[in-house]
Amino acid sequence: MPDNQTVFILDDDDAVRDSLTALLESYGFVTKAYASANVFLDEITTAQSGCLILDIRMPDMSGLEVQNCLSQRNIRLPVIIITGHGDLPMAVKAMKGGALDFIEKPFDEDGLVEALRRALDISAKIYQDAAVRDDLSRRIGKLTPREYEVLVQIASGHPNKVVAYELGISPRTVEIHRARVSEKMNARNLSHLVRMAIEAGILNFGSPTVD
Repeated sequence: MPDNQTVFILDDDDAVRDSLTALLESYGFVTKAYASANVFLDEITTAQSGCLILDIRMPDMSGLEVQNCLSQRNIRLPVIIITGHGDLPMAVKAMKGGALDFIEKPFDEDGLVEALRRALDISAKIYQDAAVRDDLSRRIGKLTPREYEVLVQIASGHPNKVVAYELGISPRTVEIHRARVSEKMNARNLSHLVRMAIEAGILNFGSPTVD
């Protein structure tokens, strides 16, 4: 989990940005405010952790469009929508598109802070899960193509004899590959190895071709 998570504020209204910044910083939140959706999107990356308070109506780009851009770029910041009078249908649409919550103007201070804390908890989990996936990818990247194939077979629940038949190698060779796979993956036991393979999603991709 990162040391500091940031509450990003995207709203073209100067007064709203200033009041939200002052309020949230008084609660100890780290904030960064933007008046322009384009500037925000130019600066935000997948490496940043936190959440986004997003105005649903802005002149250069709507909140729904911003939300869609983040999704297309696989930036998984939890989003809290700011809504004004008459914006409820758009807020519901944003939530269907993945927004965590929406808050109505004028803001309820306690409700806003509670929503932000929940969003940051979710962001921390997303960050942690991404770190785990990256670590698994690094471990899998150490495998040879044949070792990768053996891992796929093991994760599919096949015993050594079946793996040997499927890959056209001897059971003894399967055992050797399996031991090397476990070592490179830092697997504690077979169930741990299978769980890591499933979490890495390798069964969805299959194994590479080996000459």
